Amino acid sequence: MPKPFALITGASSGIGYELSKRFAVDGHNLVLVARKNDVMTQLADQLRDKYKIEVIVIPKDLSHIDQVMDLYKEIQQLNLEIEYVVNSAGIGDYGLFIKTEWEKELSMININVIALTYLTKVFAQDMVKRGSGKILNLGSIASFFPGPLMAVYYSTKGYVLRLGLSLSEELRGTGVSITTLCPGPTASKFQQIANMEQSKVIKNQELPTAAEVARVGYNAMMAGKSFVVHGWRNHFYIFLTKIVPLSWHAWIVKRGQGLATN
Repeated sequence: MPKPFALITGASSGIGYELSKRFAVDGHNLVLVARKNDVMTQLADQLRDKYKIEVIVIPKDLSHIDQVMDLYKEIQQLNLEIEYVVNSAGIGDYGLFIKTEWEKELSMININVIALTYLTKVFAQDMVKRGSGKILNLGSIASFFPGPLMAVYYSTKGYVLRLGLSLSEELRGTGVSITTLCPGPTASKFQQIANMEQSKVIKNQELPTAAEVARVGYNAMMAGKSFVVHGWRNHFYIFLTKIVPLSWHAWIVKRGQGLATN
């Protein structure tokens, strides 16, 4: 009987990288997925040596649905039992919607929405059949707001949260849980890739580490929570959504996202 594994996408950096280490500390075998094969191979070697676990590296570009589907087929061919799935892969972009690049936004939708939905669906089906399993999807504080200057990114993260909450209720009583992790801005390469260095949200701000966020997400997943928000400040922002009129939300976010002047 094969040992169960944790499948982690976006494992080459940021929160996904730290979650890989968090699973390894507790002795879970791993399947690491990302585009950067060299980084994952180095991480895999470190985790095997330190924790004596099995680590499989599968390089995939999840912006292409054929590679997403191939990932699931390869897991089946390897006869791996995936007990945990972490959909951490994701990208963002910053700028006016009419000026940002369509190709990058298409990749964003494919990774943040299409790949996440497909992997959640096929692995949840397998988990329900055997009556156990946990899925952690990476949402964001952006999941709760409209997002001027990051309109497509905020929209994808809103989808992730609503999908997760819906499935959490659908799967109640099956032995399978869906958890959505909603951090705020986190110290990682995400901001550079998303062209966010000049955003007021990022510039001159002390951001929590990816390791801190990963710990919160891991614990919430293991506890079977439907969602978790990292940080008291982000909890406060969500509280504001309950008392501030919806018509003001986009204006408030736009002011917060605006270009920093120093």
